[in-house]
Amino acid sequence: MQTASIIYTGELRTTATHLQSGTVIDTDAPVDNRGKGERFSPTDLVATALGSCMLSIMGIKALDNNWAIEGTKVSVQKIMGSDPRRITGVTIVFDFPAGHTLGEKERTILERAALTCPVAKSVHPDIVQDVTFNW
Repeated sequence: MQTASIIYTGELRTTATHLQSGTVIDTDAPVDNRGKGERFSPTDLVATALGSCMLSIMGIKALDNNWAIEGTKVSVQKIMGSDPRRITGVTIVFDFPAGHTLGEKERTILERAALTCPVAKSVHPDIVQDVTFNW
């Protein structure tokens, strides 16, 4: 089954539609690659997908164990290289809400879940994944 449909709308922009839900994402080339930088770039989406996947997998573990991680924030920084132009690294920082009640064992389980999420295991091994968990 097809996942998405993407249309080039001109001016280095695309519109992607998730076929199951109808959700739409517009992309724009980054300023340093002749775009306007007014929307996520495709490489921004790759880096963002990594952070979102990690947090989602942690959410599954938390749900399965009745642990509260609501309010957890993730910041994502994409690092680009050249020759060839590609993502060379992604820095992910998790900030958990103050007052959580997770112990060391629970934290370890959640961290391992994040580091083994499907996107983390799908991106090229040359892409450095620098992940910090601020408990």
